[in-house]
Amino acid sequence: MSAVPPRFVFFVVFCITIGGLLFGYDTGVISGALVVIKDEWHLSNTQQEFIVGGTTLGAIVGGLFAGYFADRWGRRVITFLASVVFIIGALIMTFSRNYSVLISGRVVVGLGVGAASMVVPLYIGELAPKEFRGRLVTLNVLAITGGQLIAYLIAWGLADVHNGWRWMFAISAFPAAVQLFCLPWLPESPRVLIRRGQEDRARAILHRVYGSKVPGSVVDEELESMHRSMRTESAARYRDLLHATNFRPLVVACVLQLMQQFSGFNTAMYYSATILKMAGFSSTKSATQFSIAIAATNMVMTIAAIAIIDRYGRRKLLLVSFVGMILGLILLGIAFVFIVGLVKITKATCAEYALCGACTLDDKCNWSPGAGLCAAKGDGMFPDLTDACDSTTTRERAGTWLALASLVFYVALYAIGLGNVPWLVQSEIFANGIRSKAGSIATATNWVSNFIVSVTFLTMTQHITASGTFWFYAGILSAGVCFVFAMVPETKGLKLEDVQKLFVGSSLPFLARGTNTPPPLPKPDDLSSDEGVQDTAAEFSDAAATTNAPPSITRHERRSSRRSSSGSGTSASLVNRDR
Repeated sequence: MSAVPPRFVFFVVFCITIGGLLFGYDTGVISGALVVIKDEWHLSNTQQEFIVGGTTLGAIVGGLFAGYFADRWGRRVITFLASVVFIIGALIMTFSRNYSVLISGRVVVGLGVGAASMVVPLYIGELAPKEFRGRLVTLNVLAITGGQLIAYLIAWGLADVHNGWRWMFAISAFPAAVQLFCLPWLPESPRVLIRRGQEDRARAILHRVYGSKVPGSVVDEELESMHRSMRTESAARYRDLLHATNFRPLVVACVLQLMQQFSGFNTAMYYSATILKMAGFSSTKSATQFSIAIAATNMVMTIAAIAIIDRYGRRKLLLVSFVGMILGLILLGIAFVFIVGLVKITKATCAEYALCGACTLDDKCNWSPGAGLCAAKGDGMFPDLTDACDSTTTRERAGTWLALASLVFYVALYAIGLGNVPWLVQSEIFANGIRSKAGSIATATNWVSNFIVSVTFLTMTQHITASGTFWFYAGILSAGVCFVFAMVPETKGLKLEDVQKLFVGSSLPFLARGTNTPPPLPKPDDLSSDEGVQDTAAEFSDAAATTNAPPSITRHERRSSRRSSSGSGTSASLVNRDR
């Protein structure tokens, strides 16, 4: 195949990833809008958390149900519905007159965000040639980061405009309208068409995907691989996810999505302007400007990930990403010790706060630069009260710039691995018949954990300090390193129908990381007897666990050894797949 996919593939991916752009824009725009809305409507920390969390609540529902309907109606219909929901939600937020209406608009947008976050990587993963799947699926993450960067730029440009936050929300309707315009030219996933018995249409789409220079035998092989996979899989219900060969990849997908959110990254995006104001950037506009630098870092490093993900693989990038993010969070916590101190924001009176950073974290207090002390909001004795801090001491200045540098480093390492690999792996590791349903559960896991983090971040900074919050996230990522090493296999270069074989057998998937030639799926005829089941189970487990076995151990000897120890669980699982 050529070094680049055909133009048709780029057109399709561009149209589909508009959903990712909307996902990024609607999660990023709240950072700039919130610093304006909270002052205009005098919002408490809890109210701010629920404005941020409103989109997440909708995304939980949208992501969970999108998988079910993507199987019934196809990937293209769900993409259409997500675009319509984006437009409706944007209009509600634009014309909201109070806190409750704004929350409802955020929830509606969340439905579209959840559906898009589930179906876009799935849609691209099923259409993309295997040689380019990593890069093409990661283009969706690039669209998400691009959407966040655009959101920050617009927030910065509208920061001093009357009702500028309404324009921030209104603008999100335009990309959704563009996607609606593109949809008539988008093909359905070939795997969906095969399930519907429309093989001729699936073949035609694959010919366009692979290009005219690729021989027809490659397309025939791809179609046969899909048919073979469908003949050997029976999972089509949610309860079938409990079967071992489906449950293990589900655990991997869900834990990676959990780690993506419990790394604390989205708090850095949702609250970046707020965090930077905590860190000493005195005005809303300057804090938003540095938020743009953070979003740009995210986008640039995502481009770097696209360039290397199919060369170095998913697993290596994840491990590098985890370790780098842990270091970034530790440094960010140290920076906040300089700025805020290890002070719980639970003082009875504002005068008890000695540092401006700690003072402004308490939503009932403001700082008086002239008097150099903390006072209650609206205290007439101090006309210069502000919620921003000027870094005046060497310690505060050092902490301010260390906070910015560590935040940029943290975001860069997130973008190179944890920001995109969970979505890519999720689109690869499930069997065709269960892929949408499993993907919807993993996506819902992402959004549930996103909601938990987004509605607890400001509260955690008050009760365990800002530094303690960042170190807490670092501790979670440390556990994530162990999980990735033990449970996440390498999937680069494999057909979708081959990836699931890495999870067959009793061995942990990481033992198969050195091979990209997993064992073949069993044919239905191979499962006609108990002995055939035992033989096939033995071949599966051996191929996954002893790919590089010493030459002195023959295949027959390994099979004989497995027969003596093979339990009924493996046989039952394979028989169920045949049925």
